[in-house]
Amino acid sequence: MNLRFTSYTEARELGLLCSLVFGALLFSISAACAQLTLKEAFANTFRIGAALNPSQFSEENAEAVALIKSQFNSITPENILKWEAVHPKPDTFDFGPADSYVAFGEKYKMFIIGHTLVWHNQTPKWVFEDAQGTPLTRDALLERLHDHISKIVGRYKGKIRGWDVVNEAVDDNGNLRRSGWLRIIGEDYLVKAYEFAHEADPHVELYYNDYELEKEAKRKGVIALVKKLQAAGIQIAAVGNQAHYKLESPKLEQTDTVITELSKLGVKVNITELDINVLPAPGQFSGAEVSQLFEPAKGLDPYPNGLPDEIQQKLAKRYADLFSLFLKHRSSITRVTFWGVTDGDSWLNYFPVRGRTNYPLLFDRKGKPKPAYDAVIRLAPQQNQSK
Repeated sequence: MNLRFTSYTEARELGLLCSLVFGALLFSISAACAQLTLKEAFANTFRIGAALNPSQFSEENAEAVALIKSQFNSITPENILKWEAVHPKPDTFDFGPADSYVAFGEKYKMFIIGHTLVWHNQTPKWVFEDAQGTPLTRDALLERLHDHISKIVGRYKGKIRGWDVVNEAVDDNGNLRRSGWLRIIGEDYLVKAYEFAHEADPHVELYYNDYELEKEAKRKGVIALVKKLQAAGIQIAAVGNQAHYKLESPKLEQTDTVITELSKLGVKVNITELDINVLPAPGQFSGAEVSQLFEPAKGLDPYPNGLPDEIQQKLAKRYADLFSLFLKHRSSITRVTFWGVTDGDSWLNYFPVRGRTNYPLLFDRKGKPKPAYDAVIRLAPQQNQSK
């Protein structure tokens, strides 16, 4: 194109106009990137989920609902589908909260997760006993397990898309946990649970979920369990690594090993309960066993009035490093779910020490994105451009 100007003023005005247009274009691009949400940023890599509480999926908390709708495309219930909540008495099912949760997910077109069918915690004592308090026989407990799974999975058939069928069945030493399920039924309670779930909904994805798979003994135990299930004909879609992490542990290399070794089983990997604890642990605390609870003590709640900038930046770097690793393994990872929506929702405010002020997630107590959010978002456009 050959442009000719009749005067210096004309040329100057055109130059100014071009500068304004170019500047506006850059601003538009910048604004679009700044407004990118988590689910948009990782739309071509893996789902981004959050664990919800009743005030959120009932839509009582309007601000939380707006945040969930904009940022996430998968949801998990914190507690309402655990046995003690949904099946509190032998002949009593309480489906009200679960119905509300599923309706929320359908309304906003979420990938809905069911959590969890078989666990050693939050399962009432009566489940393992008869009316006289005597331990059930193997056949009686299997019948009770079948009834529980068939009613719940069957009720949400075609709506809940994936189930954490069994949660935390492997102990820290790699052996099967000595739960009531194992003591009364035997090792095949695991196979039976998956068979019952598949029977109730043949198309739902079946998962196994556990924590601290970075520890070699625990990881080997989970891998052995998955192999046994596969040998029995169970189609495990994914193994969930809970990822309740700290600022400096586990090392990235350990998490890399977990994802690599699980992928070799021919299953996908879900990061299922991601959060990062920034507070010191009690001296006696080990692992993520929820039965361990401690009273407040000096030095265990160091940031009641806000997170210092130095720790805020460490948290941002930790999340950025983890998501870089997840992106490296994006062909194996199908979902990354945060355990909570904002810092104020997190279970880490009361576990393992009651009444603390923790900051483990990407959104603060007012639902505002933290530096960690920005650090995670910055990774995604770079990845998308390279495709």
